[in-house]
Amino acid sequence: MLLRYRLVSLRMRNAHETIGLILHKAGGLFNSHGYKATSIGHITSATGFTKGAVYRHFKSKEKLEAQALDYLSGIMFDNLKKRIQSEKNAGDKLRSILHYFESYISKPPIKGGCPLLNAAIESDDGNPLLRKKAHVILTILKDSIRHILDKGIQYGQIKKTVDQNHFGTVMIASLEGAIMMSKLSRTDNDIQIIIKHLDQLIRDIEV
Repeated sequence: MLLRYRLVSLRMRNAHETIGLILHKAGGLFNSHGYKATSIGHITSATGFTKGAVYRHFKSKEKLEAQALDYLSGIMFDNLKKRIQSEKNAGDKLRSILHYFESYISKPPIKGGCPLLNAAIESDDGNPLLRKKAHVILTILKDSIRHILDKGIQYGQIKKTVDQNHFGTVMIASLEGAIMMSKLSRTDNDIQIIIKHLDQLIRDIEV
C-alpha cells in the first residue's frame, strides 16, 4: 500500500512538472511569436516532449493556448500585485500600474510583451476560448483599478466624484494602445506621453 502511494505520488509530481514546463515554454512562444503562428511542433521542439505527451495533458491546441494565457496572466498579476502593495496610498498604487506597463517597452517582465494585449489582438470568433480568457484578464485588471479607487475614496485620498468605470477604461485603453504604438515605432515616445498624461489624470482625482 505504501509503495503504491509513493508511485501514485511520483506520477502526480511528474505530471505536474511536465504541465508546468509545457505551459512555460508554450506561453513564451505564444506571447513572442503569436498563438496562430506557434504550432504544436514548435512546442515539442522547445520542450523535448512528443505530441502525444502534450495532448495527454492538453486535449487541444486551443485549450493549451487558454491555459498558457492563464499561466502568463498569473505572472503578470503576481508582479503587479507586489508593486501595488509596496505603495501606501491610492495615487501611488495607480502610478505603480503605469510604471509596470511602461516596463513592457524598456524591460519586459514577460518575454514578448503584455500577454493581455497579445491575446486580445489574436482572439476572434475563431478562438472563443482564448477570447474568453483574455476578457477575464481585462475584467480582473479593471476590477483591481476600481478596488484601488474604492479604497482611495474610503480613506479620503481620492475624490468622491471620480467615475471609477470611466477612469479604469481610459487607463487600460491608453496603456495598451501606447504599448502597441511604442512596439511598432521601437521607441518609448508614445508610452512616455501616455504615462505623463495618466499621471496628470491621477493628480486631478487625488484629494
